[in-house]
Amino acid sequence: MVKLQKNKQNYIKVVDERYTFPSKKGGGTIKIEAWENKQGQLIRYSIAFINPMLHQGDNGRVLGYDNAHDYHHKHFFGNISPVDDFVSYENIIERFESEIKEYIK
Repeated sequence: MVKLQKNKQNYIKVVDERYTFPSKKGGGTIKIEAWENKQGQLIRYSIAFINPMLHQGDNGRVLGYDNAHDYHHKHFFGNISPVDDFVSYENIIERFESEIKEYIK
């Protein structure tokens, strides 16, 4: 894993997406963010499904993946577990998309 640099000014935000679902589809918001360094390497990412109607803890995050705190991990209804089988950012996006289908109608 790439260790996060302390100087965040070296990051370039390359993904900043928000998708909000109406309550008839289950409600909630998907937020996807990613940052690269000046060499184009992915340094930081955060992928989250937030729905305070389903989970009030962890700022409403029902499901999410990120690499904050210098390791890849998953948030699931307030529990945090390492992602020991991390392959790539693209793989994490696919995993998230597959898992999120349960919560969006």
